[in-house]
Parts: sequence; C-alpha cells; structure tokens
Amino acid sequence: MNLLLPGIAAAYLLTFARVGTLIMLMPGLGEQSVSPRLRLSFALLVSLVLFPMVRPLLAIDGALAGPRVIGLLFSETLIGLVLGLTVRMVLAALQTAGLIVSQQLGLSYAMTVDPTQGGQQAALGNFLSLLGITLILASDLHHLALDAIGRSYAVLPPAALPAFGDAAMLALRAVARGFTLAVQIAAPFIAFGILFNLGLGVLSRLMPQLQVFFVAVPASILIGMLILFGSLGVMMGVFLEDLGQYLAEFTGR
Repeated sequence: MNLLLPGIAAAYLLTFARVGTLIMLMPGLGEQSVSPRLRLSFALLVSLVLFPMVRPLLAIDGALAGPRVIGLLFSETLIGLVLGLTVRMVLAALQTAGLIVSQQLGLSYAMTVDPTQGGQQAALGNFLSLLGITLILASDLHHLALDAIGRSYAVLPPAALPAFGDAAMLALRAVARGFTLAVQIAAPFIAFGILFNLGLGVLSRLMPQLQVFFVAVPASILIGMLILFGSLGVMMGVFLEDLGQYLAEFTGR
C-alpha cells in the first residue's frame, strides 16, 4: 500500500482526524501527564488498524476535489471533539464530587495542581480523579473506549457535518449525566453535612457558651474521612458502572 497516493493519503488523514481527536480525549490515555508523543504514536497506530474498515465509507479516489476533503476533515474532527468531550464530561463527575465532598468537610481551601488536566483543583477531587483513571485502566474500560472509537463510524458515518441540534443535545445529556453521577457519588457526604450542621445548630442553642467552630471543624474532618474510607469502594464502583454503561451505548452492547 503506497500512502503517497492521493486517495489513500487523504483517506488515512480523514481517519486520523477522528481517531486522533478521540485518543487525545480518551479516559486514561488523554491525560496531560501522558506524553504527547506517546498519544500521537498510539493514535497513528489505531488509525492504521481502522483504516481498512473506514476507507470504503469515505469513498475517496485520486480525483477527489480539495474542498470536499477539507469539509470531511472538518466534519471528522468535529465528530471526534463532540464524542470525546461528552466522555470527558462524565469523567469530570469525579472532580465535581470531590469539590462537593471538600465543601461538606470544610476542606475546600485545600487546593493542589491537577496532574491530569492542570490548574488548581480541590485535593480530594484530584485524589478521586487519579483513583478513577487508575481503576479505568485496571478494569480494562479503556478497551471498551477503543471499541467505541471503532463503532462510532456506524453511529456517525463520515458523510457530512453532524446536526448541531443533535450534538448540543448529546452534550447537554452528558453534562446532566456527569452532574447526576457526581451527586450520587457525594450523596453520603451531603447527608452527613446536613445532619452534622443541624446537630451543631441544636448544640449551639443548648450550650451557647460552647465554641462550636473550634469543635465542628476537627470533628467534621475526622468523621468525614472515616466516611470517605468506608464508602470509597462503593463510590468508585458506582462511577465505573456508570462510565461503562455510557461507553457501552456507543458500542451497541
């Protein structure tokens, strides 16, 4: 196979446009801590594997006009961005849950640099994100993500630009799903925060001379950490199950 032929080269470029964009946003492999060269090499390899399947869908020959190639290139990149960002929105549920937990425990001031995406984030959110990415790789969910990349050509064939209304609806559903998942993960801490603050309010009424603040902060952190260690397995199990179901929707399983 000679990749210098115009039709084959254009087809491979179009394949890489979607696959490369999805690989750059893929959970576990699309993190900032992963070397860009490694991600690029992996994207080129996956594009080469999918190329024989994708080329007949493109119907490209050597006489293909330049504007059509540019239009398909823009379309494939846009499809990759839409699908990749929707998965990222679900993955961001861990950061949101970590922020909710930090606020309930009084640790929202503890900020560290996010090693996956950069920027200042809550320390508990970074911990949950790193744990989630580790479990994604350990439970082979990245294999399901790779399967979803291949089957995305059956869901959204490379013909024309996707409908912007459908893309916006998909993004809104992903945001809603991510926020719902974050609330489900942080539900024990939301209940703890309500009950704990209610108890402190009653205690301050019964004992006005008690310095509630100096008692509340250490107790909140201590009890909250015990709840975190006791419910961490269930929290991550809920996250992995929901992410697996979301990826399975693209594979038709």
